[in-house]
Amino acid sequence: MEAPTTAAARPAVGSRRAGYLVGAAVQVLLLVGLHGWPGWESAPFLTARTVEVLPAVDAAIVVGLVAQLVYVVADPPRLRALGDVVVTAVGLVAIVTVWNVFPFTFPGQTFDWELLVRILLVLGAVGSVLVILAGLVRLVTGKG
Repeated sequence: MEAPTTAAARPAVGSRRAGYLVGAAVQVLLLVGLHGWPGWESAPFLTARTVEVLPAVDAAIVVGLVAQLVYVVADPPRLRALGDVVVTAVGLVAIVTVWNVFPFTFPGQTFDWELLVRILLVLGAVGSVLVILAGLVRLVTGKG
């Protein structure tokens, strides 16, 4: 019988770097999808008020992209923790902005999509706060 381990070993550096590059590529694709092709205007559930949330959403994506690229070069636990806190905090600002503007429309639907989206935004905000707290603990302890 094996003894239980208290902390999982980090994946190899090459695996982590590949993961960071994939994450960066996804974020680039998100920016292209929002502003290029197909563009946010092609989503029938988004209203013209979407332009009001784009700066916050773009900031969250760009900060995440920058963090991923930094991690390709170096990813010690405290740097990752700091990056997680910053990226998640900017994402939380985007969530709150989307909540306040609510650039969605769901005409003619029998399902209450607005309620579902609001619930998902609350879950995202609560999850973000928890990730920020965990990141602050990792930043102080250097573990993770």
